[in-house]
Amino acid sequence: MESSRSVTQESRSKSALWGGTPQYNYISFEKCTRYGIPLEAGREAGGTGDDLHYLENSLSHPQVGLDNWDVYGSTGLSGSQVEIKEERYSKCQDCARRIQKYVTRKLGEDWIFLVLLGLVMALVSWGMDYASAKSLQAYKWMYRELHPNVPLQYLVWVAYPLVLILFAAIFCHLVSPQAVGSGIPELKTIMRGVVLKEYLTLQAFVAKVVGLTAGLGSGMPVGKEGPFVHIASICAAVLSKFMSIFCGVYEQPYYYTDVLTVGCAVGVGCCFGTPLGGVLFSIEVTSTYFAVRNYWRGFFAATFSAFIFRVLAVWNKDAVTITALFRTNFRMDFPFDLQELPAFAVIGICSGFLGAFFVYINRQVVLCIRRLTALSQFLTKYFLIYPGFITFLIASLTFPPGFGQFMAGELMPREAISSLFDNYTWAKYTGDPQILGKSAAWIHPKVSVFIIILLFFLMKFWMSVIATTMPIPCGGFMPVFVLGAAFGRLIGEIMASLFPEGILFDGIVYKILPGGYAVIGAAALTGAVSHTVSTAVICFELTGQISHILPMMVAVILANMVAQSLQPSLYDSIIQVKKLPYLPDLGWNHISKYNIFVEDIMVQDVKFVSSNCKYRDLQTLLQSTTVKTLPLVDSPETMILLGSVERSDLQALLQRHISPERRRCLKRQMQQKLAEAPYDGHSKGSGAMLPKLKHESFVYVDEDDDTDEKAEVREKKRDCIIDCLRSSKTFGKTEKEMT
Repeated sequence: MESSRSVTQESRSKSALWGGTPQYNYISFEKCTRYGIPLEAGREAGGTGDDLHYLENSLSHPQVGLDNWDVYGSTGLSGSQVEIKEERYSKCQDCARRIQKYVTRKLGEDWIFLVLLGLVMALVSWGMDYASAKSLQAYKWMYRELHPNVPLQYLVWVAYPLVLILFAAIFCHLVSPQAVGSGIPELKTIMRGVVLKEYLTLQAFVAKVVGLTAGLGSGMPVGKEGPFVHIASICAAVLSKFMSIFCGVYEQPYYYTDVLTVGCAVGVGCCFGTPLGGVLFSIEVTSTYFAVRNYWRGFFAATFSAFIFRVLAVWNKDAVTITALFRTNFRMDFPFDLQELPAFAVIGICSGFLGAFFVYINRQVVLCIRRLTALSQFLTKYFLIYPGFITFLIASLTFPPGFGQFMAGELMPREAISSLFDNYTWAKYTGDPQILGKSAAWIHPKVSVFIIILLFFLMKFWMSVIATTMPIPCGGFMPVFVLGAAFGRLIGEIMASLFPEGILFDGIVYKILPGGYAVIGAAALTGAVSHTVSTAVICFELTGQISHILPMMVAVILANMVAQSLQPSLYDSIIQVKKLPYLPDLGWNHISKYNIFVEDIMVQDVKFVSSNCKYRDLQTLLQSTTVKTLPLVDSPETMILLGSVERSDLQALLQRHISPERRRCLKRQMQQKLAEAPYDGHSKGSGAMLPKLKHESFVYVDEDDDTDEKAEVREKKRDCIIDCLRSSKTFGKTEKEMT
């Protein structure tokens, strides 16, 4: 019976093995767990009985087999059912994985990043403008409410901007000192390959936004454009780190520069609502070499951000529809006459000289404070005194009932620009000044309009120079823009007084538009200070008028020719003052510079360190040079550059190896080795045999390559040691006494 069972089982196993119908082994219920799993399988899987781990562990062991479960009906699942569920699960999982991969790839595309960047920066720009406008409204409201009381008006006029400027200085000092200043010089340095720490962080973003909003809300002559380019670049850098979750290309170093370039374009584009000029300005200011592949990125992001920025203004009912920021209404049929071109050229040439002078004075103010060591240390320790004093001085001089009435001091920067672009001719206006609105501030019953505009230009010139040196987020574009508009308006008013009837052309007399001169002056002076031509494009986007584009380009080019031959741009000047890594441009006006080769400007007698030099050579080299880094070459014959060595590292090396402390340490080690060295034999007579001396124990520092000289030096040192031992009191003792 047992033999028949064994034969049957053997036949079943063979039939199952060779592809026959699978046979099932029946197991009694007592030998199974309550889950229908055999106890032997559970023990093999590491269980101990009726444990839930039986199910988990046994499912991972194929030797148990799912075929055993169908015996128990509802207790187990059939193999086909499990396979169907697994197949369904694998298909669902694969489908979900494909969908996730597709969505991730789409979210990491360029246009998603550009849309997010434009949207965020448009919201930030509109929020800053809204907050600063409300602040200026509160400033004017408090001043008007105290109208009869002049002392209280003066107190409010001075205290309000003082509080805001001091708050901006404190906030930047505590949160991120890197937020101080424009930000364009640092970005220009970063995009040239230099790593500047903490300039593109969230702390700098928060400090820049809060400090700039407070500065703009104070009414001081500080600009928004430079700091906002820095803000947009920080936003682009942070957003690229977030987008690297979806696409790894954002982590590549080459793409990081492209991201910053787009950030600069968005910063200018949504600052004034000028996408075309913003892209061109960012290329001219920040990029030495611009990659054409970033062109569409810059235009797309800048256009989207400018659109959202203007839509938000319409939504807030600041504008009726999407229009230019400083819209003008110059006539389009005959905006200027050819006889006016010499006046436009004069504006361009004078703006070139004025722009170079502005850059020079700005640099000299900072350097003068640095040269006076005591003053520099005092202002560094008490950092609130400098911005507080400048704010107090500017606010006191622009107080409207005081000296400010002779220089339109009650006008804030944006109000001044809007009034300077006015179509009216102030020189021959005889009606009620209140009809002019904001422009009434330029008309005084006892002072000529020319004097008021000239005083405004002269006073705002030096105020803008010193205001841009305050330790708060501030730019120089907008103050210079106001100065250029005032200078152009002055020339326009002079031309209108010289030709009161207008200019005759083809039998028709055309009136002169001083507002057009103001637009051209603004573009020319900002172009001279920043060494850019794209300011012309920014101006016609700001004003919504392209009628003066030809004279504007003539004036901007002439201003650039004069300014570039005299001074660097404002941003390059700040780079030099801050001692950031800087490679000056060759300049386009000196063709002879392109005939200069590298060997003409390199140092011929280069001090270097070779890999086989001696310590004496190192010491002589350090004493004869003052450079911080020395090149390391293979040998003086081959002169193959291996790298560079810091001067501090070489000094530390010499100090470690040939200092008096090192010599004393080696002497103690030598004496210890001599005392512990073994002897060859016992003494003969009154003298003992010398210990077996090792030559290496007498070598202090030996860098000589000649082996004969090494042996000679070692023998001399050995003889000296022997003489010292013979003259000592312990010489002659036996080995036993020595030990």
